[in-house]
Amino acid sequence: MRRVAALVLVVAISCALSETPSRAYWVDTSGLMWAGKDNGKDVSWQGATKYCRNLRLAGYSNWRLATIYELQDIYDVNFDSPGSAGSGRTVSWHVKGNLFLTGYEWSSSRNHDERGKPSGSAPRFDFNSGKRFNDMLGYSTFKRALCVRKAGN
Repeated sequence: MRRVAALVLVVAISCALSETPSRAYWVDTSGLMWAGKDNGKDVSWQGATKYCRNLRLAGYSNWRLATIYELQDIYDVNFDSPGSAGSGRTVSWHVKGNLFLTGYEWSSSRNHDERGKPSGSAPRFDFNSGKRFNDMLGYSTFKRALCVRKAGN
């Protein structure tokens, strides 16, 4: 009986951690596990990619920068998740999962030139307007890294 009670308590605590604004991660309906917040400071595309590759969170080390399509999938104008912008100014972002964002999110997707070779730019996503924009890979002002991984692996 004590083991069952302990297991129920562990499950209840785990569920609470994955459903509160202060949680470390969120699992969406498609089975992706999202970091509960972005990296929190200006970062280039290369830096964002490295940040996610080096992230150790919730016992996992196989994090990566989200694709532009994955970012678009968690945008919802009906959600207002608390976050910040600029010099700590409080704002709301239209993102599912109550993720804590602090800027525009880089995607792992790369733009390609007319020959199909990767160009020097990549799309980023704005969770206020719900639009994607292209920026040069080295541009870092107000760009962030939001990491994701396949849940269960």
